Amino acid sequence: MQYFRPGGDRFVGDCMPFTHDGVFHLYYLLDEGHHQALGGLGGHQWAHASSVDLVNWTHYPLALAITEDWEGSICTGSVVYDHGEFLAFYATRKRDRSQQVRVARSADGVHFVKPTGITPLLAPPPGYASVDFRDPFVWRGGGGVSHMLVTANHETPVLFERGGTLLRYRSEDLRNWVADDVPFLVPGGGEPGYKSVPECPDLFRWGDWYYLLFGLGLQTHYRMARSPDEEWIRPPVDTLDTPWNAVIKTAPWGDNRRIGVGWIPWRAGETADGAWQWGGNAVFRELVQREDGTLGTRFVAEMTPYTTPVSAGVTALAPGVLAASEAILQPRHLPQAVAALEDLPADFCLRVRVVPGDGATTFGIGLRGAGNFERFTELRFRPHEQRVILGGNAPLSGVTGLSKPFDLE
Repeated sequence: MQYFRPGGDRFVGDCMPFTHDGVFHLYYLLDEGHHQALGGLGGHQWAHASSVDLVNWTHYPLALAITEDWEGSICTGSVVYDHGEFLAFYATRKRDRSQQVRVARSADGVHFVKPTGITPLLAPPPGYASVDFRDPFVWRGGGGVSHMLVTANHETPVLFERGGTLLRYRSEDLRNWVADDVPFLVPGGGEPGYKSVPECPDLFRWGDWYYLLFGLGLQTHYRMARSPDEEWIRPPVDTLDTPWNAVIKTAPWGDNRRIGVGWIPWRAGETADGAWQWGGNAVFRELVQREDGTLGTRFVAEMTPYTTPVSAGVTALAPGVLAASEAILQPRHLPQAVAALEDLPADFCLRVRVVPGDGATTFGIGLRGAGNFERFTELRFRPHEQRVILGGNAPLSGVTGLSKPFDLE
């Protein structure tokens, strides 16, 4: 499932991982035509696959399909298990583009029954836009109370187009829900001054910390707190993975592990520099919890089965570069210091020990290269700016330690 795509003109959209009884379930939006189906409404439906080891996967029929003529898209949501029943909370985008929250039920987590009729479980409250009310995420709190976060947007925000927020609802039976008096995440709480609404929320406890994940412009951001009812702390680097890994949502796995799943956008024309398209390939990452509580990501060991060493040819492409199979030395005084690793397979894992010279200002790696430094996808490091940039337009800021030796995988 790592980098999985259904094939043809079908793609993976927002992912909704869920675990139960040692089984990892991946529900995801099945996309056709990059969100352009049904007149641009999306036409999304929930697809489903599961695994007991993250290696061998079973694919099922659609979990939630479009069955009514007023349904324009089955949008992102979440799954919980309660008293022998699986509940899939989701949003429907109607043909008039309004959005409402519903819940489907299943005895096995595979075959869900959607509610009959058009009356929703929840609709946008007064003062909130009808076209932004989606992505319900449900978690269990203390005292038998369940909580639901819903993406919402003020109709008349204080600042122009900056009313995106998360609303919280509470329930004691998962059927009747009451809204909090104030937003859970106030406008601007996602990113000060940012226009986008916080989408696809995910909230979980890990050790002594609670984490809130949400997407802004598809990139995953997070906040941390000692309690969901305390002030959420924004860490210095508040993004997970890369902007190319869209709206990561997570599920617990094994012994105190947490697996996140997002999607890499498809590229127009299937080229490395083509315009980003909505929907693409599934991406799995394992979350890393550092000593200070901040989060990082790494490859999932079960899904990275590289065991056979690869012998690559090494060629210096510029004078003065010392290139060998064990190491590449690029003198800082050279205006163009480039070496190439050749004869590599299409799929491999690269592990590098990077040792920057004193005062190094920029260095990097060109991935999927061709020709004499003619074409490549650039991974560039700028130590003094504390930035890592992938592909020229996917930056990570606030990355410390780049002027010291580090391991790159």
